[in-house]
Amino acid sequence: MDATDLAYAGAARQAQLIASGEVSAREVVAATLDRIERVDPQLNAYRVVLAERALAEADQADARRRAGDARPLLGVPVAIKDDTDVAGVPTTRGSAASDPAPRGLDAAVVGRLRSAGAVVVGKTSVPELMIWPFCETAAFGATRNPWALDRTPGGSSGGSGAAVAAGLCGVALGTDGAGSIRIPAAFCGVFGIKPQRGRVPLDPGASDGWHGLNHAGPIARGVADAALFLDAIADGAPQGGFAAAAARVPGRLRIAVATKIPPGVAGRLGRDQRAAVTATADLLRSLGHDVLDREIDYGLAGGAQVIARYLRGVHDEAAAVPHPERLEPRTRGMARNGGLVPAAAVARARRAEPALVARIGAVLATADAVLLPGPAGPPFRIGELDGRGPTRTLNAAIARVPYYGAFNATGQPACSVPAGFDGAGLPLAVQLAGRPHDEATLLSLAAQIEAARPWAERRPAL
Repeated sequence: MDATDLAYAGAARQAQLIASGEVSAREVVAATLDRIERVDPQLNAYRVVLAERALAEADQADARRRAGDARPLLGVPVAIKDDTDVAGVPTTRGSAASDPAPRGLDAAVVGRLRSAGAVVVGKTSVPELMIWPFCETAAFGATRNPWALDRTPGGSSGGSGAAVAAGLCGVALGTDGAGSIRIPAAFCGVFGIKPQRGRVPLDPGASDGWHGLNHAGPIARGVADAALFLDAIADGAPQGGFAAAAARVPGRLRIAVATKIPPGVAGRLGRDQRAAVTATADLLRSLGHDVLDREIDYGLAGGAQVIARYLRGVHDEAAAVPHPERLEPRTRGMARNGGLVPAAAVARARRAEPALVARIGAVLATADAVLLPGPAGPPFRIGELDGRGPTRTLNAAIARVPYYGAFNATGQPACSVPAGFDGAGLPLAVQLAGRPHDEATLLSLAAQIEAARPWAERRPAL
């Protein structure tokens, strides 16, 4: 296997190759770092690359393997989103307003990855304070989509999505407060899953991020890679683990198809994006599943619940940075808007969560999963929203990605599944949402789609 194929192999295959001794961890990590050095100047997926440290960790992984160590991610190169602490590295959160001092300890999720044998190769780029579904900052520049360098990879885990799509890591950590794992996965043509709220531990201070909207999970080339990653970092895995669930062929499932945009969003579903849902529904029928149209009644207040928690969360994060005067003007405007959301409104939104769970649950009472659109349109062009104020930018963002936030408000699992490409060669995606605590069905179903319609074989021309 040549170095490029090795870099693109994905976490599960890389782990197998290292465990068998067919390649060394150092070879895998060196191939990844070489690709980062050659390709990332075009993408800006990484805020910082930890090359020397990663090679030293790879050598340690090889020594462990020779001693009989069989950790599941032994020697696999992983990327960490730059809102999550890695010891010895600053966590900038995409902003010059953040504390520039290196962190003293790994975040809990990073510690779990290290315990599983993973090698941290770097920290990936984010928009300032993880606010937007695009990844452009005054402090660190724009991150670009590997499939089209004039387009965003999405956000806020934009660097993680770009790194995975371009073969710059075996798997990447993302966080998702209103689609921030699923949006970059969709725009970059890879797989991403937001697990059940609380499945992956968040450190104190982040555990109730954006008033309960925030989750952590993987962005990966394939479903098996994401499942292996979840087995390393998540609590309460199903019997046999997430990897076993992904390897299991699902029985005949009932799949509801819902394309209605939640109320309050001034947008529409694009033709290509609607066609991706239709084609996926047809594929699921051909695989033996019962597929029915069943729209979700989000309720008139469904979107408002998400927005209240999100805006107040942005305000709270901006208030906590050590140098608020260095925030970008648009971020300061978002923080001011968030300050207009009173604590009572956030409390009402939290109290209304069970009602939204029940509305979505009414569909899942007669279906095993829901098939929804991914983004409503293509990735934004780099700089497309420059010069817009906070409200105009927020409205444009919501219109492009309206289908994600409800599942952050309810906390249930949801994933982004690649669904081909549009006429311009940009990735298309659909979303699958599952019953609470049922990542297993989503992984099994997504893996079946992947087997029938492989996506990882196609690579961007970089």
